[in-house]
Amino acid sequence: MQMLADAPTFTDIALAIRERMRAGFEPPMAFEYGRTRIPLNVPTYGADEVIEALDSMMSGWMTMGKKVKRFEEMWASYCGVEHGVMTNSGSSANLLALSSLLMPSGGEIITPALTWATTVFPIAQAGYVPALVDVDRDTYNLSLSAVEAAITDKTVAVMPVHLLGNPCNMRDLMGLADRHNLLVIEDACEAHGAEARYGQRVGSFGGLSTFSFFFSHHISTIEGGMVLTSDATLADRIRSRRAFGWIRDMSNKKSLAEERPDIDSRFFFQYPGYNFRPTEMQGAFGIHQLPRLEGFIAQRRENAAYWNHEFTRYGEVIECQSEQPNTRHVWFAYPMLVREGAPFTKKQMADYLEARGVETRPIEAGNMAIQPAMQQIKYRAGPLPNAQYIHDNAFFFGNHSGIGPAEREAIAGYVHEFMKEHGI
Repeated sequence: MQMLADAPTFTDIALAIRERMRAGFEPPMAFEYGRTRIPLNVPTYGADEVIEALDSMMSGWMTMGKKVKRFEEMWASYCGVEHGVMTNSGSSANLLALSSLLMPSGGEIITPALTWATTVFPIAQAGYVPALVDVDRDTYNLSLSAVEAAITDKTVAVMPVHLLGNPCNMRDLMGLADRHNLLVIEDACEAHGAEARYGQRVGSFGGLSTFSFFFSHHISTIEGGMVLTSDATLADRIRSRRAFGWIRDMSNKKSLAEERPDIDSRFFFQYPGYNFRPTEMQGAFGIHQLPRLEGFIAQRRENAAYWNHEFTRYGEVIECQSEQPNTRHVWFAYPMLVREGAPFTKKQMADYLEARGVETRPIEAGNMAIQPAMQQIKYRAGPLPNAQYIHDNAFFFGNHSGIGPAEREAIAGYVHEFMKEHGI
């Protein structure tokens, strides 16, 4: 009996795990110029997130619950929108948002050609036709003149993408959409905390917006996404369709159940739905990640400002982005475009950085119109010279919380060395 009395309790074990977990998140090793790898992303989470997730696992409640709901409310409030519906990924958020709309099947949704695949594919999967338009070369975001030229009597919506954290011109886009009676669905998956007009955050302009909390984004729930809207009826429909189409999370579930007493209200399906539910562990991560976001943004902006200052001297051979007036760019990554006539190619520059440990990648999926998968769906595309030019000549490297003064100065140093080798 004495041995049993001395055995550690569940609480003792939980406290020991917490202490070991906090000790396990050690600071990174010192950076060595030319030797230390600079990846596209690093983990943004620490002991608090892991401990919160472990609490959920030990509680026995692991599918979406109170922590998911709390993060939904926190994120909606941060973005200035009434309702948040968390999903298992940003890709699912796009498909869920689009498939919850009551618009004519086969209608066209205008979206930029320069984007990630899961902006375009869900449009087709939800029964609509992607209409790909060109982008502005300086922002990489959809061109308003191209949008206006693409509008036909089949157009039902516009889906702008705040690419790489650079906010679109939402004031003029919303005006254009209003004139043509078009819904706006913002893909803000890479633009956490970006501001498109005088302090108004992206995700709060359109009738719907989506975010991703994938591992590589500003804040992360490892996998995860969110749909935002201020339309209570639409939010109810989205909540239902997120989980099979049942009524459990709908505000009017009681009245719906009363109309059909012959159906068990616990298994009452109002809409055809999916299983896009997040886990409670994802919600646990989110409630601790959001308070860190502004600090992450500040670091990314400081890095980008440093690189812009360092690379201004090379304006004849490369183009770097700058922040548009009255906006806040949150720099998901740092893009560079090699100008026509430069004495080197995109590949040569990217390969040089890679050889020194700086991970690079193309600008999203590049020009989606030339991806083989597009031949398997119905779509329409206008002239895409800028999207193709960026596809051919631009790349990006990482900009994240793991890049401090030593890392950003090293990247600048590598670029200076590359330029010197090419006589610039």
